[in-house]
Amino acid sequence: MRRYFFVIFLVLGALLLAACVGGDADQAPQAVELYLQALVNEDADQLSTLSCKDWEADALMEVDSFQGVSAALDGLSCSQVGAEGDAVFVECQGTIKATYGNEQQEIPLAGRTYKAVQEGGEWLMCGYK
Repeated sequence: MRRYFFVIFLVLGALLLAACVGGDADQAPQAVELYLQALVNEDADQLSTLSCKDWEADALMEVDSFQGVSAALDGLSCSQVGAEGDAVFVECQGTIKATYGNEQQEIPLAGRTYKAVQEGGEWLMCGYK
């Protein structure tokens, strides 16, 4: 009887662990969405927090490109499209609508694959594939 409970405990533990690992990677698209929101909000502090160490300087250069521009996300939706090693790849749909003076421009988000990695237990934006 004791052996029976031990086997059940091991199986339930393995299932719980598998569920946690799979659900954890689902947070990578959300990390990219938060990164893009901070980018259009020109929030350099938040952008740094949402970037991996290797991408932080590039993130700050990206936010500089939005200085003096009014920008907003339209129709943002991101999803995981693959993984390699410790990286998860994310693609997004929607556009960045940017206005500079009287000029309006739409920057499509489709066609770019974002790379997310886990650092310190958090999913962070870490460049492009």
